[in-house]
Amino acid sequence: MNLTDFRTLGRSGLLVSPLTLGTMTFRTPRWGSSDEVSRAIFDAYVDAGGNSIDTANVYAKGRSEELVGSYIAERGLRDQLVVATKFAFNTAPGNPHAGGNGRKNIYQALEASLRRLQTDYIDLYWLHVWDMVTPVEEVLQTLGDLVRAGKIRYFGFSDVPAWYAAKAATLAQTHAVPSPIAMQLEYSLVERHIEQEHMPAAHECGLGVLPWSPLAAGFLAGKYQRNDAGTTGEGRLSGSNPFGDSKFTDHNWRVLDALRAVAAQVGRPLAQVALAWATAQPGITSLILGASRQEQLHDNLASLDIILTPDQLRQLNEASALPPAFPYGIFTPTVNKSIFGGNSVQGWQ
Repeated sequence: MNLTDFRTLGRSGLLVSPLTLGTMTFRTPRWGSSDEVSRAIFDAYVDAGGNSIDTANVYAKGRSEELVGSYIAERGLRDQLVVATKFAFNTAPGNPHAGGNGRKNIYQALEASLRRLQTDYIDLYWLHVWDMVTPVEEVLQTLGDLVRAGKIRYFGFSDVPAWYAAKAATLAQTHAVPSPIAMQLEYSLVERHIEQEHMPAAHECGLGVLPWSPLAAGFLAGKYQRNDAGTTGEGRLSGSNPFGDSKFTDHNWRVLDALRAVAAQVGRPLAQVALAWATAQPGITSLILGASRQEQLHDNLASLDIILTPDQLRQLNEASALPPAFPYGIFTPTVNKSIFGGNSVQGWQ
């Protein structure tokens, strides 16, 4: 597999690479990259054949969008790249209308992103996070209006409940209006909760899934070690970060041990094997990769060369399996037979 093995995003005609370049690192202090390094990372990705770029209006307070826009304009790549950005988080503290999923913020956020990105349309516009306030009907109507106006080509939902995305997709289908085509969610060997509700909803509603943080903020790259003194290692998780210390659990250390064992079998770095596992999961369209160094990007792109064996996938799946939770523990072959009078029945897939 390589970056030019394009796939459609959800039930749409939008074609994206199997790995998307995430630009949250561009100009981000401490664990991010300078303008010059960001440019080198961008060039390396597109020169390798990648076509999918992900940013957001709040990354580096808008500087990420500005850099992405300038890099694309300087190389004349606008028509061949899929440019995605996001709205929702507040950009002007004290002003409640400078954030959220309401129509007022969506319009002002989009116009500001278009200016920074030096473009007159966005290929994929993401609702960055559910605001717990705005009715889904308002969001759907607003984004549909923007599609019809040509300001955006498609839209998707990031970090929302599964029911919310399913409701939006169902309303759109019922009323024959533009529908979300994808969800962007955290997913990795140490964060598999979306398999319970989001992945089935995505399959049912025709939504692609783009995982963010498939390396768990560097945890699955083996940057951190556990010892008697606690956790050591340098990276995003070693300072202030949105995850806190949530990745340093007994379960996750056991997953990391299993990953080390499989990586030794394959003879490849931990990060590459972790990405190969995520790419191989059903329903995954494109992994969003961030990099603070060009070498790191090249290392991650090499994961596309890895095809894990069924036994290696089984080892990783078993080590990272979620604990049983209601009601999913009920849905077993035994219960299936009890429902159908002792017969095993398989539905349409």
